[in-house]
Amino acid sequence: MTGMESLNVELGERAYPIHIGPGMLAAPERLRPALEGRRVAVVTNTTVGPLYGEALRATLDQCTISGEPLWIELPDGEQHKTLATVETILTRLLEARLDRGSRIVALGGGVVGDIAGFAAAIYQRGIDFVQVPTTLLAQVDSSVGGKTGVNHPLGKNMIGSFHQPRAVVIDTDTLKTLPERELQAGLAEVIKYGLIRDAGFFAWLEEHIDALRALEPEPLAYAIRRSCACKAEIVAADEREGGIRALLNLGHTFGHAIEAGMGYGAWLHGEAVGTGMAMAARMSERMGWLDRAGRERAEALIRRAGLALEPPAAVTPERFRELMAIDKKVASGRLRLVLLRGIGEAVLTDQFDETALDHTLHEHARVA
Repeated sequence: MTGMESLNVELGERAYPIHIGPGMLAAPERLRPALEGRRVAVVTNTTVGPLYGEALRATLDQCTISGEPLWIELPDGEQHKTLATVETILTRLLEARLDRGSRIVALGGGVVGDIAGFAAAIYQRGIDFVQVPTTLLAQVDSSVGGKTGVNHPLGKNMIGSFHQPRAVVIDTDTLKTLPERELQAGLAEVIKYGLIRDAGFFAWLEEHIDALRALEPEPLAYAIRRSCACKAEIVAADEREGGIRALLNLGHTFGHAIEAGMGYGAWLHGEAVGTGMAMAARMSERMGWLDRAGRERAEALIRRAGLALEPPAAVTPERFRELMAIDKKVASGRLRLVLLRGIGEAVLTDQFDETALDHTLHEHARVA
């Protein structure tokens, strides 16, 4: 796929399109239906704004919006994904007297999308927003599905809301300026979809991972579209994570503990998720759910994506336990984990072997 493609997240009256392809930032027809006649605030950061701000401004000029767009440029980095940053956005919106019919456009990676979406969810009890993701991780995962929020020192994404966007506009050309580390982090979320529900896609990734790292247009566009389709299907079936949507958290319980334990920003989210998936695969093998060949395939693909298999030694087993105890999937005081029964088959369970978890957490401590 080298041209534009669209798919829908089917949520009844709140359904919305995902547009994917090169040159989307210069396609006002993709943004106009959500913005026409409205006042608009653009939320971006100090890295993305200078790269793509002017292109978005030119497109907004063709969207017949009301007045000049309000431009809010945030500092870059996970460490700024806080309530204080949200308050900054809200203050700017109030100072500009944006009303309940206004729109926010989130131009940036997952951090910008999460913060801007949360601000939209709570400003005057909720205004609409549009996602324009510029990193691979945001394009394949965080921009789709309506999860918005910020971090707390005690836990990742512990403050937030479900607030679906009006549209997601994915310009694959923005990946040309993406640092290699950010690309690798995004590949973790792509691999996740193969592991949790699509063995055929996982096998395709094994064949094309080098092409993805080289930013070859056709494989990259296919991987983005397939990932978005998987996410859209799951969100349509379980918008608020009451069941199947929790499978999207493969590797995240371990990964969030790494992020919080190291200090937000030290490890990128996708880097921590990649390691977390490797830990989940090893634990699944210890429990006899995933065979050795499956575990080796999972680890090999994660490694080929440029991601680490072992967590940092600074996050001790005890610290892992402490941070995992406040994971959002904890129910009635019991930790629940997403584990693998095979490539393409994940389960959410609280019926896991505590010894297997203990060995998994201590494994890296012994290596270190």
